[in-house]
Amino acid sequence: MQPTQPQSTSPRSSPAGISRRSLMRNSTALAIGAAAASALNFGFPSGVHAAGDGILKVGLVGCGGRGSGAAVNALTGDPNAKMVALGDAFKDKAEDTLQNLKKSPVAARVDVAPGQIFAGLDAYKKVIDAADVVLLATPPHFRPMHLKAAIDAGKHVFCEKPVGVDAPGVRDVLETCKKAKEKNLAVVSGLCYRYDQAKQEVVKKIHDGELGDLQFLQTNYLTGWLWTNPRKPEWSDMEWQLRNWLYFYWLSGDHIVEQHIHSLDKMLWVMKDVPPAKVLATGGRVQRTQPQYGNIYDHFTSTFEWDSGVRCLAQCRQFRECDTDVSDWVYGTKGTADIMNHRINQPGGIKLKWKRRGQAPYMYDQEHKELFNSIRDGKPINNGDYMCKSTMMAIMARMSAYSGKAVTWDQAWNSSESFTPKSYDFGPFPVAPVVVPGSNIA
Repeated sequence: MQPTQPQSTSPRSSPAGISRRSLMRNSTALAIGAAAASALNFGFPSGVHAAGDGILKVGLVGCGGRGSGAAVNALTGDPNAKMVALGDAFKDKAEDTLQNLKKSPVAARVDVAPGQIFAGLDAYKKVIDAADVVLLATPPHFRPMHLKAAIDAGKHVFCEKPVGVDAPGVRDVLETCKKAKEKNLAVVSGLCYRYDQAKQEVVKKIHDGELGDLQFLQTNYLTGWLWTNPRKPEWSDMEWQLRNWLYFYWLSGDHIVEQHIHSLDKMLWVMKDVPPAKVLATGGRVQRTQPQYGNIYDHFTSTFEWDSGVRCLAQCRQFRECDTDVSDWVYGTKGTADIMNHRINQPGGIKLKWKRRGQAPYMYDQEHKELFNSIRDGKPINNGDYMCKSTMMAIMARMSAYSGKAVTWDQAWNSSESFTPKSYDFGPFPVAPVVVPGSNIA
């Protein structure tokens, strides 16, 4: 039987779904569970050092640019960690990453034997077996599957964003993160701005009331075009899509989920991780219309609304030869915060009220430093709650833009829409058409 493109349905309530209120209750339960685990001193799985300066073995699943960067960041973050295994769907990607790591500043702690380079869609299993700490950096579609396998195997995880491309996947990730807490395992998210100390200071001031009552949020992620890998004659449909995963919504979730999630995560953080009640979004593709750009959009505009009445206007686009802007603004009754420039202005938005001075540690290294420190201290970090909420916030906006309808948090969370194909065989795999708002995909 030939594989077919995943089918989609309109959002509908599911008996197993979790409402926005119950999700908040679960967040509290996760925190309580973490405290209980620490008090009971559950200990660590075999081979994982709970404390001291023993070697922690690191494995990388997904050897693209972000995965290679994460590998360097991980070894930079802990001087007694070493890279022992690499895995990717394609052997050439894994081998290229190994060569790049051997030329990097952390080359002395790259100890990947020839037999520890794994290829294929099951490569993650072998990397997990070889490592104490697993870095997950494959296309987002595979994140729920890979995270579950790592936690089931008793391994600590650095989990790149986003954590899924559809609601069933995100729900699975939340359940996996609960298991990680029960097993005293770390799950650190690749939502790196949360580990930027300068932005932590700005957000803390917002939470402490420096802006007064919040009124409005605005965030932009307006960038240029990204990479493509031109198709080779010997590549099957599946291989071509996997090697160009950004451009297929079943693999990336569309760029609002894969990239704009950083902006949405900062807005969720400002709102103390309380998810929005609903969103109305629009989007489409006007520059990247050729077949090599798959079936994703190249621009989105979303308006989120919270029960408190606070609204957020969020825009993202990937346009060539246009102005770029990555910025986040928070407006309150007592001032305006410019998160990316670490400053707070007086009401009216012009006169400076406060600015963070000095250079903050490099956030890409800092998130790994805190991951490894938490493992060695026996108090593993678990970012499962907010990384699931931020992913779902992006997904609900995509659902709204694709459907042309307003989408509530509960509709999104309970959605049965799934992008999982019937087969991952390397053969024919037709590309689903670009979604036209008002069609049957939500």
